[in-house]
Amino acid sequence: MDVKSGDGKARNGRVILDREAMEKAILRIAHEIVERSRRLDDVVLLAIPEGGVALARRIRSRIREINGMDVPLGILDITLYRDDVATTGVTSTMRPSEMLFDVTDKRVILVDDVLFTGRTTRAALDAIVDFGRPQSIQLAVLIDRGHRELPIKVDYVGKNIPTSRGDDVHVEFSEEGNADRVVITVAEGETCRS
Repeated sequence: MDVKSGDGKARNGRVILDREAMEKAILRIAHEIVERSRRLDDVVLLAIPEGGVALARRIRSRIREINGMDVPLGILDITLYRDDVATTGVTSTMRPSEMLFDVTDKRVILVDDVLFTGRTTRAALDAIVDFGRPQSIQLAVLIDRGHRELPIKVDYVGKNIPTSRGDDVHVEFSEEGNADRVVITVAEGETCRS
């Protein structure tokens, strides 16, 4: 089935999370963060562009609704820390990190939309320690699709989605001109297992 995104591109895929399911998953992540934190005054959210930014903003908003606390939010550029640019041909535009706080002695919650091989997370971990020495770093993702190449563990997950390595998982947010949803584009010759 072709699914059109906000950018007008047709994706031969299937919607695996709609707006309502996404919101429930994000609310669950926010509740888990609040429940596992004795206090939130030393917690900061760090978003990995692109998909992690909209997700982190929503998590922050839900935390505020749950307990009234406005958790600091920053955006972490990992371009210089990636190890896959030469091998995958991935190109990335470097932009400055946006952090109006020091990560030293903070409990950092790193936020990204999809966890796959773990290489993006590894790059983010390297970037964070260049800004200071956090008390701890945890990982929150909307989708964990498996296929780790590095020993990366997720702490807060919206949904685990079994995929094939060749599949694509696209998280779309209304803030980016799309419908709120998660679409899986199945690799040719494969079937969707979700």
